[in-house]
Amino acid sequence: MPLEFDDPDNDRDGDGVLRPAADRFGKPKMPWWRPASTAGRVFLAIGALLVLGGFTTASLLLKHFLERDARFRIASSSNIQAIGLAQVSRAEMLPVFGEDIGRNVFFIPLDERRRELERIPWIERATVMRLLPDRIRVTVVERQPVAFTRHGAEIGLVDANGVLLSMAAKTMAERHYSFPVITGIDPGDPAASRRERMAVYLRLMAELDAGGKRNSEQISEIDLTDPEDARVLMPEQGADILAHFGEDRFLERYERYQAHIAEWRQQYPHLKSVDLRYDNQVVLEMASGKDASEPTAGGAADAGAQGSAEAKPSASGPKAGESTAGEPAAPKSKPAQTKKRAVVKRAALTSPKRNPATTRAATAGAQGG
Repeated sequence: MPLEFDDPDNDRDGDGVLRPAADRFGKPKMPWWRPASTAGRVFLAIGALLVLGGFTTASLLLKHFLERDARFRIASSSNIQAIGLAQVSRAEMLPVFGEDIGRNVFFIPLDERRRELERIPWIERATVMRLLPDRIRVTVVERQPVAFTRHGAEIGLVDANGVLLSMAAKTMAERHYSFPVITGIDPGDPAASRRERMAVYLRLMAELDAGGKRNSEQISEIDLTDPEDARVLMPEQGADILAHFGEDRFLERYERYQAHIAEWRQQYPHLKSVDLRYDNQVVLEMASGKDASEPTAGGAADAGAQGSAEAKPSASGPKAGESTAGEPAAPKSKPAQTKKRAVVKRAALTSPKRNPATTRAATAGAQGG
């Protein structure tokens, strides 16, 4: 038999079903931030204005405190610290912060100062930061020179990106730099052009020194006017030989040059340049006004052909006016305007028909020079 109880709260209807909460408890209460009455909304708005005004007043007071308080002021240049300076002096760096002396540390534009520092040629990267209460710290990474440059009689330095760097001659001597001299990189060239030429130089040096070799120490000067032809000046027995190395296969061409330069100089005493860019032959150019000597036994060369060593190599070999072994030479132009050349076939480079004693003597003389 079900038990019946009185419902003192009157939560059920006549059939005993529980009534909805809205009927049992009346209308739900509104949140505090949405008062139901007009007076409540007015008081809430006034309170919000008071809080906002207090926050604004506090911000202005803090800003005024930071601007006026002497503890945050850059009093002198001694408040600016610098780390990483070697080639750049403080005297060169401090003008960047000239207008910041006496300024509050919080109001120094750090990004702008960083960009100004990186405009100094010797500075590659810079970082500028605040040190509370009253200091600025500057950290720089300086550029590293990789070669000398020559512009007329002026000698300078250049880094891997083609940025030209100036340094007093006395300081260069104190640094004991040992680099080849690069020509063909001028201050007026676009930055991209200088970078492209330096990429050729870096590849050349890397290939020559690969595997712990130090072949690059034999190079005195490199002309990068044409980035597709690195023209290397090689000192040989008191006379410089210009070697055309092209734009790739540098080590292979260098080793070919070293293997045969003594023999070539013995055959051609007035040898001026060696063009190594052809696949099947090497073009030898004589000094202006000098005739090539007659080939010795075992040497495949035909001297006296006219032309210019600066001509680009082609797949078909030398151009008109050049001569290979066994072929007649083209007619000569006026002798005073003629550059003498000898074209040596690739097969002759490995020919065993040489006098070993003569070759060793010539090689020893080349190394001694």
